[in-house]
Amino acid sequence: MAGSSGEWVGAAPSGERDAVAPSARDAAAPSARGTRQPSMARGMWDRFWRWYERHYLLNVAFASGLFVLQLVHLYWLGADPIATRLTGDGVFHPAGVARYLIFFVDYTEIPALVAVSLVYVNELRAGRSLRPLLFLALLNSQWLHVFWITDEYVGNELARQAIVSSLPAWLAWAAILIDYGELPVIWDTLRRAASALIAGPRAAPLRR
Repeated sequence: MAGSSGEWVGAAPSGERDAVAPSARDAAAPSARGTRQPSMARGMWDRFWRWYERHYLLNVAFASGLFVLQLVHLYWLGADPIATRLTGDGVFHPAGVARYLIFFVDYTEIPALVAVSLVYVNELRAGRSLRPLLFLALLNSQWLHVFWITDEYVGNELARQAIVSSLPAWLAWAAILIDYGELPVIWDTLRRAASALIAGPRAAPLRR
């Protein structure tokens, strides 16, 4: 549209149009940056937990099975090391292959600790709760017990030496008795496995 002086009104010169365009692109840039894709580590984390919940029954049954084996070890612990310390003589003294099987059962506690810890970490992902934190503390205190049996029994057995602990007496007792902290966790894990089995293969994790 031409004005009275012959100049066009309403159309910006080409130089001004070029100057405006970059600012429009700059305004759109923050919104594009705000929609970042999740990191590879976060994506793997999320995929793992989706897989875990899809196969919850399998995972909790596997964890329960490993923990049930620990009942054999807990019996030996009371009938041999604890009884020997209290009375000077135990009531159950496995020897040879049976003794090594007892040690092997105790080392199955390592994958059990990992597997059962995942049960409670998954529960914590759904919301904060005191119980899974307490059970995680009971579970992971078992690493002291694993060190104790390696130090006092397995190491000395392999070296054909007398059974002597390098831990102070009070800490050795703590390492022994701490193993019984598994009992409430074993019960809770079995309860979860039974509930998931009753609910079927697509059971959602038990949150309570």
